[in-house]
Amino acid sequence: MLLVIDVGNTNTVLGIYRDKQLLHDWRLTTSKSRTVDEYAMLVHELFGLSNLHFTDIDDVIISCVVPPMLGTLNGLCDRYFKLKPYVVGPGIKTGMPILYDNPKEVGADRIVNAVAAYEKHRRSLIVVDFGTATTFDYISGRGEYLGGAIAPGLVISTEALFDRASKLPRVEFAKPPQVIAKNTVNSMQSGIFFGYVGLVDGIVGRMQEEAKETSLVIATGGISTLIAKASQTIDEVDPNLTLEGLQIIYLRNNTGF
Repeated sequence: MLLVIDVGNTNTVLGIYRDKQLLHDWRLTTSKSRTVDEYAMLVHELFGLSNLHFTDIDDVIISCVVPPMLGTLNGLCDRYFKLKPYVVGPGIKTGMPILYDNPKEVGADRIVNAVAAYEKHRRSLIVVDFGTATTFDYISGRGEYLGGAIAPGLVISTEALFDRASKLPRVEFAKPPQVIAKNTVNSMQSGIFFGYVGLVDGIVGRMQEEAKETSLVIATGGISTLIAKASQTIDEVDPNLTLEGLQIIYLRNNTGF
């Protein structure tokens, strides 16, 4: 079985694949202060819930945007899985040309998402990933990564509002009954929710206009389902896109194309 690990700034997601089937997936808080043994304990407990053991894992592939975490995960793989993991980055085969000024600057998660989306749809695409930052990635109809945009994530934006506007309360992120709200809580929800939907639709629309074609828009990440319901541009939500991309890249580095 294959263990795939996607390390984001806020959460770390793990998945177990047998061939091309995702059997299990779990979400942990990303913590740079945890040791190898602490992560091993967490993974051991999660595995136990599904009757899995370290020895069941034949290989590991990692996507990581938190550099200090790589040493910890390499240590985890070496000490407990007795494996050297694949790490998405320079030198690994993705099968996708990266047409960025400096390809090394593109986050591993963005490449993984792009690979998975193109493999599934084989057409021009925009991938919107709602994480600590919200990323927009454009993939051409020929399967080239052309670039994209990065915006502050919803949590970053709302935390700034709560911290700087001391008289405003903390509110749940939810779609309010109407845009023209009648109380402070709903007013904040209106600005946050519809403001973020507008950000997504605005950037996607400008990308479509600049590319001079209508591309399929795939959303993934924590709040993707809620945003997609109000968005005029998101066509599909794919919550496991990053895990699927890791599995695809692993196969490309083991069995060719």
